[in-house]
Amino acid sequence: QVQLVESGGGSVQPGGSLRLSCAASGFTLDMYAMTWVRQAPGKGLEWVSTIFSGGNSAYADSVKGRFTISRDNAKNTLYLQLDSLKSEDTAMYYCARGGSTSNYRGQGTQVTVSS
Repeated sequence: QVQLVESGGGSVQPGGSLRLSCAASGFTLDMYAMTWVRQAPGKGLEWVSTIFSGGNSAYADSVKGRFTISRDNAKNTLYLQLDSLKSEDTAMYYCARGGSTSNYRGQGTQVTVSS
């Protein structure tokens, strides 16, 4: 049974940092592309970043240079390091197995950036 559990969200001031985690079970994480998506209040789902099974990664222009996706294969856990946070990064963040339209998605973790 595929399960994804996000954690690490919280409230930070602009310019702050957070590290999101996504604990995976029921499959081997590094055999799949893994994606982070987010949804801001009143907006649609937005793709943030993907790490491919071979290790390459891709980022949305809005987060490039500020966010870093990674994984720990031994822990079967996906991460998203969020640095230089802006108010527009406020959203619920979800990890997904595969791409942004995957049916395999966690319950999300809230990130709020506010002064």
